[in-house]
Amino acid sequence: MDGTKMQELRELVEFLKANEIAEFDMEQADLKVRIKFAGEPAPAAAGIDLSQLSRLMASAPAAAAPAAVAAAPASAAPAAAAPVEEKLHEVKSPIVGTFYESPAPGAPPFVQVGDQVEVGQVLCIVEAMKLMNEIESDVAGEVVRRITNSGQPVEYGQPLFAIRAR
Repeated sequence: MDGTKMQELRELVEFLKANEIAEFDMEQADLKVRIKFAGEPAPAAAGIDLSQLSRLMASAPAAAAPAAVAAAPASAAPAAAAPVEEKLHEVKSPIVGTFYESPAPGAPPFVQVGDQVEVGQVLCIVEAMKLMNEIESDVAGEVVRRITNSGQPVEYGQPLFAIRAR
């Protein structure tokens, strides 16, 4: 990673901290960034592309010293100002492997955010030792969030989807 990209990453981290964004994913052709600060989970993942990020960083307060780049717990907001967070059911990986959202490259995903799912419906595949293991929903409801990205390694017990149970 060259110095320019490293400086942009530092500015990104400071911007996320300043705006109390606890989780962020970004993909470009040659760069993939996932930032998740310790502490309370984010109510929703932030979806910002680089052009939006550049505009937002230009309007953000001046960045702190680069030494403060290490991930730190997000500051806690006062309880009165925080909205009541909805309790979502997490579908977790039963095995260690690689997460795939679709049955084949280029095929549509099994489910998307906003889809209604039933108990036993296939949500994704986790590949382990060349075996494709279909991961099924253990609750009926609406898919609120896909927590991991296709092609990413997952651990045993790692959340894959958040579902609002019916």
